[in-house]
Amino acid sequence: MNKAQFVEAIALDANLTKVEARKAVDAMIRITVQSLREGERLTLTGLGTFSVQQKAERVGRNPRTGAAVKIPPRKVIRFRPTVEIE
Repeated sequence: MNKAQFVEAIALDANLTKVEARKAVDAMIRITVQSLREGERLTLTGLGTFSVQQKAERVGRNPRTGAAVKIPPRKVIRFRPTVEIE
């Protein structure tokens, strides 16, 4: 499912217009990104939890040459689902 299909499904389920549903989805995405940038966790009950995890610096390998490459520290988004799909 892509964003357009997601917006359409929300519009049908919540009895909204597609324009209203798109505004709601865009606002949700903006707020989620903003809270993660600030280092906050976002828990959506019934779906899961988004959080930011710090990855340490590490040594990797160039697959072509086998030479050691230093990979700098970085932040990544982690999602832990609370819903089991059968």
